[in-house]
Amino acid sequence: MNITRLSTQQADFDAALTRLLAFEETADEKLEVTVAAILADVKKRGDAAVLEYTRKFDRLTLADAAAMELPKSELQAAFDGLPADQKSALERAARRVTSYHQKQIQASWSYADEDGTLLGQQVTPLDRVGLYVPGGKAAYPSSVLMNALPAKVAGVSELIMVVPTPDGIKNQLVLAAAHLSGVDRVFTIGGAQAVAALAYGTATVPKVDKIVGPGNAYVAAAKRRVFGVCGIDMIAGPSEILVICDGYTDPDWVAMDLFSQAEHDELAQAILLSPDAAFIEAVAACADKLLEQMPRKDIIKTALENRGALIQVADLDEACRIANRIAPEHLELSVADPQDWLPRLKHAGAIFMGRYTSEALGDYCAGPNHVLPTSGTARFSSPLGVYDFQKRSSLIQVSAAGAQTLGDIASTLAFGEGLQAHAQSALYRKNG
Repeated sequence: MNITRLSTQQADFDAALTRLLAFEETADEKLEVTVAAILADVKKRGDAAVLEYTRKFDRLTLADAAAMELPKSELQAAFDGLPADQKSALERAARRVTSYHQKQIQASWSYADEDGTLLGQQVTPLDRVGLYVPGGKAAYPSSVLMNALPAKVAGVSELIMVVPTPDGIKNQLVLAAAHLSGVDRVFTIGGAQAVAALAYGTATVPKVDKIVGPGNAYVAAAKRRVFGVCGIDMIAGPSEILVICDGYTDPDWVAMDLFSQAEHDELAQAILLSPDAAFIEAVAACADKLLEQMPRKDIIKTALENRGALIQVADLDEACRIANRIAPEHLELSVADPQDWLPRLKHAGAIFMGRYTSEALGDYCAGPNHVLPTSGTARFSSPLGVYDFQKRSSLIQVSAAGAQTLGDIASTLAFGEGLQAHAQSALYRKNG
């Protein structure tokens, strides 16, 4: 494979890295027009439009709107029918994901200041959340766990899942994961029409407060457009992995770790940073050797040749500085003493520390969420978690004494802003 080689000693390194990282999802005008039309149609015609688009795009004709929903008994049957190893793996992963996210629960709090005024914060869960799960070839039960379990831990009252079933084909692992995660209702619809149904509500599909979960370009465009009508988790870009290695990890391991994200799609990005030139070449040789074993080798090859890179750095300190500039979705710190280097790393969706911590473990069962910020947004965004399914309300209970002091402060500022009613509202209570 012809994977880009770079060195920080190159005179044009900064420019070369900028070009490598450049990813701007070009707006497809035809797609945007199509999505806008679908959203408007579902908002207007509800179930009838959803049924029509399901027939058109998923080649699935449903008798009526009620047929969009799967009975809970079918989810139970999917779980019961799993091979023992799959059932065990799903259960063990779910326990780990749940245990991790229970640590994220935020508590309400309050305190009284010196004049007896109570101030605080009340934390409450969202009432209803919509979970989009890809269907067809791209069916990911792990995404069900990662999106549904934090919502349940947060205390969300009702979780509505939508999953397309092209040609009526249902992925049993996905349905089993929905059962195990406590999903309340499942509808076999997908695409922009499913996002619209969740955002606006129909006679059959309930309106939700937030939509989470991955999807194709149509789903992403629809989520972007309905933001404000309801909340969304994020607009995810292509998968990314950045490996920092001191040169002592098995090069086969590192090559396969790069493959693990490159196999997602041709736009995925996989980068290695190492101070050891010989190790970089060993990883490249291992990648050439291992590629032929990969069922998705064409996708891997395209991703690595177009957006991958093997970069020689001066030392691990420089590697950390470059990693902060990249702010990757997944960062593997494959070095002898990862805890020593952790304080230098500020920007990453998830940090996988040590030689035995493959990124793939985080995708499925380590415990932390695999829904992570991409395209450099780890500079200001965080992984999906319980906090995304809770909201905060400020609490203010002013005492009689507090009204005297605060009334003076508020009225002075309000008069200064020219807002007479604000000022008088504060002053009325000052001597009440």
